[in-house]
Amino acid sequence: MAELSGIEVVVFDVLGTLVDEPGGLRAALREAVPAADDASADELLILWQRHREREEQRIGQGDRAYANTGVIDAEAAQQVADRAGITDPAAIARLATAGQRLPPWDDSVAGLARLAQRLPVLGLSNAGHTALLRLNAHAGLRWHQALSAEAVPAYKPSPQVYQLAVDTAGCPPERVLMVAAHAWDLRAAQKSGMRTAYVHRPSGDPPKPSDAFDRHFNGLEELATALTRR
Repeated sequence: MAELSGIEVVVFDVLGTLVDEPGGLRAALREAVPAADDASADELLILWQRHREREEQRIGQGDRAYANTGVIDAEAAQQVADRAGITDPAAIARLATAGQRLPPWDDSVAGLARLAQRLPVLGLSNAGHTALLRLNAHAGLRWHQALSAEAVPAYKPSPQVYQLAVDTAGCPPERVLMVAAHAWDLRAAQKSGMRTAYVHRPSGDPPKPSDAFDRHFNGLEELATALTRR
């Protein structure tokens, strides 16, 4: 694998890479439906995730006008409420904001802080502006800047989202490193000319043998060491 030389800016995916999205959503579902067993909670989580994925794809394909994650999550929460028999408006409203209360992975906060001492660090997320603000505050994530795909407006893996990061970085894309736990995210970043680093997470999308990312890491400590030893 290639050495990470010449990197001027590091860009992080957020959902799944720095915060445990499935774990956080599952916890919110168990709070909303205390009587649900593990199998029922997993079924509701799948319902939520499939709605989010389907609607983001529809927007990407031009079959739906852009709607931010606050809107899509509210739709998902209502579907979950209908399935689980939740009728309390306050409970449904709290569930709709579950994506703002996702826990960070154990190494996320320290890893970001270590990298930020040496390099500019950006977040690049499909989360809408408001959701990203509140998520960062809840998880304790500290950036030099956090970018929402809502600014474009589009969803990854649309090219304009990665171009937003490159334009903000203010340097050639080959000097910008995209870090993610999702191979699909890194493939799209590669098409935009960015360098790529895969970080393993339990709920990520691992690379295929055909993928040629610059580096693979087991966590942010390994990544920070590779980037700060220069």
